[in-house]
Amino acid sequence: MIMAKIKRDDMVLIIAGDDKGKTGKVLKVLPKESKVIVEGCNIVKKAIKPSDNNPKGGFISKEKPIHISNVKKS
Repeated sequence: MIMAKIKRDDMVLIIAGDDKGKTGKVLKVLPKESKVIVEGCNIVKKAIKPSDNNPKGGFISKEKPIHISNVKKS
């Protein structure tokens, strides 16, 4: 597989998926999975159980990884 030379802090353009056309900074690269986490893209809501830090629980928004073939450097 040919991997693009995308590194952390690179600006990338999403070329496929629900966030197509958005740009963002790469927060993390996962080379074994061929995925990247892009700031502000592929955001999902995650349920949080009540804990000492967050006694009410609730939801948080979090970026999920995107396959590296769906992004290109901009």
